[in-house]
Amino acid sequence: MGRGRQKAKATKQAREIKYFTPDTDLSALQKELASSRGDYPPYSDSGDAAEHDRDAHEDPYGR
Repeated sequence: MGRGRQKAKATKQAREIKYFTPDTDLSALQKELASSRGDYPPYSDSGDAAEHDRDAHEDPYGR
């Protein structure tokens, strides 16, 4: 016995977390997204990376 208060508290905390909606700073989000666009190299689907990976793992004496 005695679990009722603990369970009620856990339920209350879960509800607070689930329905909590913080104020979103949209200008800060826009700045963050705009600055992160140039961090990654452009995607290329040439297939060279797959060939390079296979060559890197091959045994040079296995041929």
